[in-house]
Amino acid sequence: MGVISTDENEIKLYFHSENSIGKQIHAYVSASEKKVLAIDISKTKVTGTQWTELAEGLGLSISDLINKEHPDFVKNYGENVDLESEDWLKILDKQPEVLTTPIAIIGHKYVQLTSPADFVKYLEPDSKNVE
Repeated sequence: MGVISTDENEIKLYFHSENSIGKQIHAYVSASEKKVLAIDISKTKVTGTQWTELAEGLGLSISDLINKEHPDFVKNYGENVDLESEDWLKILDKQPEVLTTPIAIIGHKYVQLTSPADFVKYLEPDSKNVE
């Protein structure tokens, strides 16, 4: 069992509010009829254990969560960087703005969202409200 709780009736969104895609996706997800827990990583620290769980839930390595073409990343670390998992976690801790895309946990499914439209395809119609 992981440290991040999941719930079929809740969406958890990890996003950076100073990123335009993050803002747009947050607005879109907030309009959902499900309960939303939005974690703005520019204001809330995400632990290394949580980042690891998010990466595993997505089937990725920690380094895959980082946009290595982000100007801040390139300025600080250069190109073609090869680091250990702990070092990638430190980068996410110190520079959360380099997160590639917002991450949502919709029910028990972990997904990366590259656009607001991405979010729609992961929502299941609520058959309980259909008459």
